[in-house]
Amino acid sequence: QVQLVESGGGLVQAGGSLRLSCAASGRIFSIVDMGWYRQAPGKQRELVATITSGGSTNYADSVKGRFTISRDNAKNTVYLEVNSLKPDDTAVYYCNANIFTNWASSGTYWGQGTQVTVSS
Repeated sequence: QVQLVESGGGLVQAGGSLRLSCAASGRIFSIVDMGWYRQAPGKQRELVATITSGGSTNYADSVKGRFTISRDNAKNTVYLEVNSLKPDDTAVYYCNANIFTNWASSGTYWGQGTQVTVSS
């Protein structure tokens, strides 16, 4: 079994910052892409940022310049630094990872989500 556990969410004022973390554990052979998604009330889940095992990153236009994704491969952990937060960033943030549990089997796994609330 593979588990992703997020942490770091909370309530912050507009303009503030947070650091989200997501640690993968369990039967892990290797991790390919990792990423963050978010879902605001009444809206569909949307991509925030992704990072490959080699460190290449991709960001949604709405967060470019404000959010930074990084990962520690030795710890099987992905991070999301969120700066200059806006009320529109309020959402549940979900961690996502493509994980090989052995040399031939892979799957996409999700964390349980962490709430980020930005007050104006």
